[in-house]
Amino acid sequence: MMASNPHRSAKAPRQIFDGIFAFPPNRETMGGTAYFIVENDSSNKAANILVDCPAWTETTQDFVSAQGGIRWLFITHRGAIASVRDILKAFPCQVLIQEQEAYLLPNLSPETFQHAHDLSQLSRVFWSPGHSPGSACLYHQRHGGLLFSGRHLLPTPTGELQPLRSAKTFHWLRQLLSFQHILDSFSPETLQHVCPGANTGFLRKAGTVSQAYQQLQSLDLAALRSTQVL
Repeated sequence: MMASNPHRSAKAPRQIFDGIFAFPPNRETMGGTAYFIVENDSSNKAANILVDCPAWTETTQDFVSAQGGIRWLFITHRGAIASVRDILKAFPCQVLIQEQEAYLLPNLSPETFQHAHDLSQLSRVFWSPGHSPGSACLYHQRHGGLLFSGRHLLPTPTGELQPLRSAKTFHWLRQLLSFQHILDSFSPETLQHVCPGANTGFLRKAGTVSQAYQQLQSLDLAALRSTQVL
């Protein structure tokens, strides 16, 4: 039995790159956007990654089944937890979440990590605290470098990418330190796109934030420190 009304979100996920799909915003996660990464392991078996929880509809389940199921369900932050149990019933897979938020998944035995964890030769996750204590991002090497940022980095109404401070932000200065870590870890050549976990309507038809590193590099960190709560 699915937790979401199968008629409420009947749209299929949108392909934004070869092997990369974005699901429609999910009301159960405050309009969050989940993603699906198609991968194969060394034995050429499906090793797909679901990033956060989409609305769990018949359309979603049919899509996932057609792609060969799920190897990993990666949760970027506590606000992206919704239909985990229903997903696991349909597609037994390994749930991965940063260790500080694993308590939110009682009796599910998720795999946890402290600082970073490799999912495959192409995909790894890393801790980016600030929005929540266990906020984390997923980096995927294809297509010039894709960062699935959860709510750590989000587009503004004008489509610009930055950390956003809200009433739900756990620790703003820590979030800015995580932002600086991303700048230090990547380059314009290795981080060309960001797939944000919310506010995707602000991207219009673009699907991702392109020239992502350059956008982040242009931000004034000192000015961000004094940003007021939205």
